[in-house]
Amino acid sequence: MSSPELTTDIADFIDYLRVERQLSPHTRDGYRRHLTAMASQLAELGLDCWRELSVSHVRGLATRMHKRGLAPRSIATQLSALRSFCDWLIQRGLLAANPAKDVSAPKQGRPLPKNLDVDELHQLMNIDESDPLALRDRAMMELMYSSGLRLAELVALDLGDIQFAERQVRVTGKGNKQRILPVGRMALEWLDKWLKVRDSLAGPAEQALFVSKQQRRISHRSVQLRLAEWGSRQALSSHIHPHKLRHSFATHMLESSGDLRAVQELLGHADLATTQIYTHLDFQHLAKAYDQAHPRARRGKKDEE
Repeated sequence: MSSPELTTDIADFIDYLRVERQLSPHTRDGYRRHLTAMASQLAELGLDCWRELSVSHVRGLATRMHKRGLAPRSIATQLSALRSFCDWLIQRGLLAANPAKDVSAPKQGRPLPKNLDVDELHQLMNIDESDPLALRDRAMMELMYSSGLRLAELVALDLGDIQFAERQVRVTGKGNKQRILPVGRMALEWLDKWLKVRDSLAGPAEQALFVSKQQRRISHRSVQLRLAEWGSRQALSSHIHPHKLRHSFATHMLESSGDLRAVQELLGHADLATTQIYTHLDFQHLAKAYDQAHPRARRGKKDEE
């Protein structure tokens, strides 16, 4: 249990957040909850008043939270609350420096995007409706999965960016960098179907490849909503969004080819490290590739006998 001096200063800080910062009750409750929990832990580490708070105290606090199984994000949130509180203590003259400033939480693992397997992709794209919006949506999904497009890249496409004869699409990516990407047979087939009905939705001077019922370029949000709707209609178990199609493309390409550099080029990543995080291989695929390729892994007939 923390000392009265520790809890009194926390109460004064919460009052400061209410009166001067005018933070919401929900936010103030979060600060109170985090700081009270940390004060109790610090008391167990021998802290009686905030003037005695040191970097070693804060590090010990972070270590305790980690050992208790708190997620890195939760630890980071609590340490952030402590840093704000220490800044206030400095303003009040109760602390000379902020000991929480240079103490960070354990690194948060970057969650890998989920991809769809091939069967799920077939299920999602099993759309045979002749409705123009359904044709448009399938053409968008086929193209995103065929060429690994970002949502912004898809929305920005103009009619002249699709080159049917060359089976290519010209894409403008991050940093206004352009790249030419191959387009698969199925994507070209559905793009052709969409273009035959596009004029029924597009305004007379509209150059966007994909348009909405408002007769103008489709918005990012509309694409997101339509993909989510199709995921539900096609009874997919997971939420469908544009990034999932892009990641599925990258994962399947890497599993089939093993060529990380080529996938990097297709995705438009400036740094190979981004591709390594973005496209993951399961261990079985890596082990199989190793056994087939590495000279020291291959077993000869004599080894097998």
